Amino acid sequence: MKKLLLFLLVFPSLGISQNYVDIVKVGYGQTFNNDFVDTESSTFVKSLEADLTIPLVLNENNAFITGLAFSRNNLQLVPESDFSSLYSTTLKLGLATTFNDRWSSTIVLLPKVASDYTSFTSEDFYLGGFGLLKYHKKENFIYRFGLYASSEAFGLFTTPIVGWYYLSPSSKFEMDMSLPISADLNYQLGATTVGIDYYGIGRSFRLYDDAEQSDTYVDLSSLEFASYLQFNVLQSQLLLRAKFGYSSNNYEVYATDETIDIGVSAFSFGDDRTQLNPDLSGGFFLKFEAVYRFHIPSEEKTETTE
Repeated sequence: MKKLLLFLLVFPSLGISQNYVDIVKVGYGQTFNNDFVDTESSTFVKSLEADLTIPLVLNENNAFITGLAFSRNNLQLVPESDFSSLYSTTLKLGLATTFNDRWSSTIVLLPKVASDYTSFTSEDFYLGGFGLLKYHKKENFIYRFGLYASSEAFGLFTTPIVGWYYLSPSSKFEMDMSLPISADLNYQLGATTVGIDYYGIGRSFRLYDDAEQSDTYVDLSSLEFASYLQFNVLQSQLLLRAKFGYSSNNYEVYATDETIDIGVSAFSFGDDRTQLNPDLSGGFFLKFEAVYRFHIPSEEKTETTE
């Protein structure tokens, strides 16, 4: 029973699901148009994301979490310049623990390498992670509280996490919240699901431009809001999503010696940096995602509630 419960604790978007875990997620998207503020120039952003999460049960109270996350963003950082590709590869190493029928936790380290990948140095390595404490109020209602933190090129970024997971008695309506990082509300209509979601977090990438040393970095403030239509195939093991939304992502370029004291959620403290490129306006985007979802068999789900 507890082994199955541990398996359910792991979810790539920092949350949990009541009776499934998303093992693989791949997405490709593109914005339609992003204007450079106070200029007549514009660009567009192409994004590619892949996420793998593998939970391995150690014993009746603990499960080891591992996996990889990869992202690539391609855009012009300066008007009329060549397109730049910003990469990030993250390793997942963590532990999920069940204390009793009500309380559980997940702690995951997230070391990563993030830059334009034209050169590699030790400065491209960043260490982050998150911790979550979860309270199982009911079989279909779970609270979560935690903290996310990461070293970045601009300094330390951190944000508290407050959220909940809810599944309606009919199993048609689902709410998965980990604020202020992510939110997802969806309703299942047979073989299709309609929903809305949000994702926002701060990231950074060192820029080399074929040089051996980095003189600049990109500070990405990411906020994405989308509606989606999901097709549930192969008995809902394969999910195919078409998403349309608005992205307010801003790719700010700074010199490597200019940092902030600390970033907490949407706030930056001790920020007197000089931005080297124009602000980028938000834009509408279209994204396609494919998800492989593992479902716990119904007879085993019943066992987890005993």
